[in-house]
This record gives sequence, C-alpha cells and structure tokens, in this order.
Amino acid sequence: MAPQDIPKGHVATIITHLEMRARPALPATESSLILESWPNPPVADYCALFRKVGEPWLWTSRLLMDADELKPILDDPAVEISIVRDDEEPVGFIELDFRVPGQCEIAFFGLVPAMNGRGHGRWMMNQALELAWREDIERVWLHTCTQDSPRALPFYQQCGFRIFRQQIDMMEDPRLTGYLPKSAAPHVPIFE
Repeated sequence: MAPQDIPKGHVATIITHLEMRARPALPATESSLILESWPNPPVADYCALFRKVGEPWLWTSRLLMDADELKPILDDPAVEISIVRDDEEPVGFIELDFRVPGQCEIAFFGLVPAMNGRGHGRWMMNQALELAWREDIERVWLHTCTQDSPRALPFYQQCGFRIFRQQIDMMEDPRLTGYLPKSAAPHVPIFE
C-alpha cells in the first residue's frame, strides 16, 4: 500500500482495538484516589472532565456531540460512569458500556496528566475490570489510538488485553476548528 497524503488541517491516527476473553487475576494495588459511581452526570460536567483528561491527547469525540445526542448515552442504564477523585478534585473517569449483550467496552478510561506515572492507572484498571467482569460478560474490550498517551497501548497490554484489530482514521484537527486550543497535544504536529 502506498502512503497516503494527509490533507492540510487534518490529523491521521492509528486506532488499536484490544480485548480480553477471560477474567484476569488482578495484582494487588493501592491508591489514594477515590472511585465513585457517577450516574447520569450533567453533560457540562462530563464534558469538562472529558476535556481535562483528554485535551493533551486530542480527545474530541464527546466534545463534538450535541448535548441532545450525548445526554441519552450518559443516562443509559447500560452505560456506567465512575468518577475518580483526589480528595474532592475530579481527576479522571471510567466509562463502561454494556449495551452489547455479553460484552463490556471500556469506552473511556483516563486520568488528568498530573496523575499519570504514579501508579494510579493500574489501580484504576483493576477497578474497571472488577466492575466490567460480571456473570454474563464473555469479553471486555477497549481501543486506544496514536492520539492518546504513548504509554496507553503498552499499559493495556501489560494489563492482559490483546490486540484484535487496527484501523487508520483521519479527522479535522480540533485545534484548527476551535474545539481545542492550539496548545493541546504539542507532540502532534499542526499541518495548516
């Protein structure tokens, strides 16, 4: 396959899909963070935390959705959202999607950059997997991409996830469309 040009004003990404087909043995972990169920979060609060966690990596999917489109997802009883706090400060979240029978997608999983590299991620993943693996669940899966922390893919693999699919995608650069500031994701070049 010949290389493809990326149009000006766009960003290309490689999406990697990973899965696990059996409940793993979870290593003992500790964290000073607190995980709380966050049912039916207000769209503005959810988007603010989504931006706080994902802006450094160009996360935009939920920011591009209208509130009328996002609210039914956040309120769906088959979508379970947990907020991660450092004392009272929201510093991350886990979103589990059980809308496909027999499966749980870890739809979103992230911490604010200041919390990365301190062991909280493994603790958080243990919490996510404890919540995800239920009696009727046969598969837990997630995806990451090159517009995520470079540590995300190896981290997921260390947690027991295995790659089952990769895709290439392209989107308008959200720093040029105004959804994110131009200072976001300085490791991703802006092609104007």
